Amino acid sequence: MPIRILPSNLVNQIAAGEVVERPASVIKELVENAIDAGATSIEVRLVDGGKSLITVTDNGKGMMPEELSLAVERHATSKLPNDDLFNINFLGFRGEALPSIASVSRMAIISRVKDADSAWKIEVNGGEKSEPLPVAAPQGTRIEVRDLFYATPARLKFLKTGSSETAQCVDILNRIALANPSISFSLYDGDKKKIFLQPCNGDLFDARLERLSAVMGKEFGENSILINAERESVKISGYVSLPTLNKANSLSQFLFVNNRPVRDKLLLGAIRGAYQDVLASNRYPMCALFFDVEPKYVDVNVHPAKAEVRFYDNALVRGLLVSAIRNGLQEFSNKTSNTINLQELLQDSVPNFEKSSEMSSESIFLRDSRSFVSQSSAYNFQSRPSKGSSYKSQAMLPELERNFSLRVENVEDVVERSDIGPLGLAKAQFHDTYIISQSEDSIIITDQHAAHERIVMEKLKESLLKGNPATQMLLIPEIVDLDACEKDRILTAAEELKKLGLVVEEFGSTAVIIREIPALISGADVKALIKDIAQEMSEWGTGFELTEKLHLVCATIACHGSVRAGRRLNIEEMNHLLRDMEKTPHSGQCNHGRPTYVELKISDIAKLFDR
Repeated sequence: MPIRILPSNLVNQIAAGEVVERPASVIKELVENAIDAGATSIEVRLVDGGKSLITVTDNGKGMMPEELSLAVERHATSKLPNDDLFNINFLGFRGEALPSIASVSRMAIISRVKDADSAWKIEVNGGEKSEPLPVAAPQGTRIEVRDLFYATPARLKFLKTGSSETAQCVDILNRIALANPSISFSLYDGDKKKIFLQPCNGDLFDARLERLSAVMGKEFGENSILINAERESVKISGYVSLPTLNKANSLSQFLFVNNRPVRDKLLLGAIRGAYQDVLASNRYPMCALFFDVEPKYVDVNVHPAKAEVRFYDNALVRGLLVSAIRNGLQEFSNKTSNTINLQELLQDSVPNFEKSSEMSSESIFLRDSRSFVSQSSAYNFQSRPSKGSSYKSQAMLPELERNFSLRVENVEDVVERSDIGPLGLAKAQFHDTYIISQSEDSIIITDQHAAHERIVMEKLKESLLKGNPATQMLLIPEIVDLDACEKDRILTAAEELKKLGLVVEEFGSTAVIIREIPALISGADVKALIKDIAQEMSEWGTGFELTEKLHLVCATIACHGSVRAGRRLNIEEMNHLLRDMEKTPHSGQCNHGRPTYVELKISDIAKLFDR
């Protein structure tokens, strides 16, 4: 078959295969065009998840009739004034979006420039365009895309249900909205309002945080850390969550390069590395980070979808990102996200005694704050009554004394007032697991194992940095049986483990012998520790550097060597633990990202009792 030039319509359909994957791709391209046109209000409407109809309306500068005809031609754009691909200052620049979309759908564009006598409309059906005609419309541009992929039925079969496609459209518009807080966005699926974001006021950081709270949730806004760092040609700003606020996947990690939403493995890996000491390997922080890079140092022309970028200096970007996040985490290292929902407490605080004749309860009685919170899965809970109402029956309080492991009447007699820190004075130990302390304006409940785990972890890291960890020789060395793969992994890492004070040697064909352990974890179950380290090493692969591996081992050692839940502490031990927490970095969360303490303000407790 001889070589020939393909018809222009077929060329556009091939290009559409790269640019237009689904309705969300159409919305991305059209909304980015609206932003480039200076719009301050953008509305998106869908029918059947965008498969039947997509409408994008903006109040941007609009287009003249001659520009309308050019806009639907391939490689026609107003966004490369100097024909310089290395100095791109717009979201779009290829001139492929409109003709590609028009080649696989029925498109209509209505546009009006400021002070024009009328708007102009052009239609394109399967790549065949009409002449512009005058119509009535306000300033801006309205683009209708009907019957997406009707010209390429094979692509239509791969689209999912309407609700699934709507979810994709919501996600992409939210991502764009995060990068443009000064613009209002709305999205409707039929008559259902899916997104309605008002423009945010204030300076850039305040506006961003307001928009982030609207999209990612109020909890993120209240438990996030400001990131603002700059080095050479790169500036990074935005917000990252406290380690205690995390997710099971990375879907809540939003990255933007020059206000362009991207998914970059380099950046996602750097975020993971920055949280390695404060978050479990199977949990992901929430974040929204904005990278401002001089256009000549970043290539956005990697893929037609523009979801990937390539940096001129990867090491610079990664290093700045890791250091910026770690500095932020260090600054707020003693803070934990507040996970107590007062509204739920208000709704579920009063048991229905009439419906529960036989009940066993676990109660926390905080004598010094004169508050009582009852928790029991056996109760049938009801909303608390309004002021002035009374109960028909009176419940007997349980035997509170036996719920305490230790209670002290006058803690000030045991601890000097000058020694009291932000975490307050220990008042009691509850269920041999939780330390209850009192500060001037709050009650604090501390998980003794999680708190001590972080303290041991930081001490191990400090001794590792100094290069001389204190060790304890075992009077009777521990022999640990392992399978062949586990044994090989442990012996391969023997030199690295020795730097942490864990001396391991080969012992026979199926075992290793432990002769020394870190002094910080004396009394730990050494056999369980070695087996856990061997199993975790199998998950690390080759992507971790030596320092990262050692820190992961530190976390495992700290977990095994910490005060366990169920161990009874005296008042001096409890207060010593609280004081150690106050001077330990990252003590607001354990090595796995769980909170070490929860603070409940007296003002919140007062609300429970309508005081």
